[in-house]
Amino acid sequence: MSKNLKFKSARGGKDMSQKDIADVVSVTRQTINAIENGDYNPSINLCIAICKVLGKTLNDIFWEDDLNE
Repeated sequence: MSKNLKFKSARGGKDMSQKDIADVVSVTRQTINAIENGDYNPSINLCIAICKVLGKTLNDIFWEDDLNE
């Protein structure tokens, strides 16, 4: 899995820290960090919760443009 720069960028656009997002969606900061670094594949429910907090769609945050990378 590659780094999720779209997630990191959207989080920065909302001026939210990893801990801020983690607290709202009820996971640890380490989980958010692992998602951003591509080390953790979140459940669809967690993806939806993250997108709601950021005001984005699943495609905006989690769609990979080129799956061969």
